Amino acid sequence: MSLLQVQNAYKFFGGLAAVTDVSFEIEPGEILALIGPNGAGKTTVFNVVNGFYKPSKGRISFKGVDISGMKPHKICKMGMARTFQVVKPLQRMSVLDNVIASAYLRTDSKEKATAIAMETLKFTGLYEDRDVISKGLPLGKRKRLEIARALATQPELLLLDESFAGLNPTELDESIGIIRRIKERGITIMIIEHHMKVIMSISDRIVVINYGQKIAEGTPEEIRANPAVIEAYLGEEQHA
Repeated sequence: MSLLQVQNAYKFFGGLAAVTDVSFEIEPGEILALIGPNGAGKTTVFNVVNGFYKPSKGRISFKGVDISGMKPHKICKMGMARTFQVVKPLQRMSVLDNVIASAYLRTDSKEKATAIAMETLKFTGLYEDRDVISKGLPLGKRKRLEIARALATQPELLLLDESFAGLNPTELDESIGIIRRIKERGITIMIIEHHMKVIMSISDRIVVINYGQKIAEGTPEEIRANPAVIEAYLGEEQHA
């Protein structure tokens, strides 16, 4: 059974259709990338999937349960976590306390929440920064803290919204390594990203969105060779 099913999803804002009849599935243990031009509706799809928006039409199923319109905290409790394109840590709190706050989703014990947070910080390479106040972190580490906070909820499905944006080459390589290790832990990943070299190297499948509609789905090799995708999105990069 698919871990996530998006079936004929629509999202309207007034008379504007931001997402139109989008369907796809995610299998356990895979990395599915969602790509497309700026403003294509990718983050809106994320928001519909994890409950920030109720779909105007269609159905979202997670682990066989209809979660269409369910509140985000309940969906998170079921095992789906996400990061945000604009990172917003709890700025006056330390890196450790930020992650402890997320870990409380799974326990009422401060000792256990701290243990989860410490292990997560080691896993994401932030352990040495555990006592740093989060607003003092550079962008690359704030992006990584966003991932750590999501991981501390112990998800089965992790949604990453442009977690590589703004990173320098070294940070990019470190983040790719983290994503691969997350997959090795058996966590399924859905990712929005504009770094095509990253997407092509880590994704098992890719869904392409344009003007709120799915225009293609397939392996990285299939997407790279798809004429509709080249015309809508990859054209400039293919000829760069």
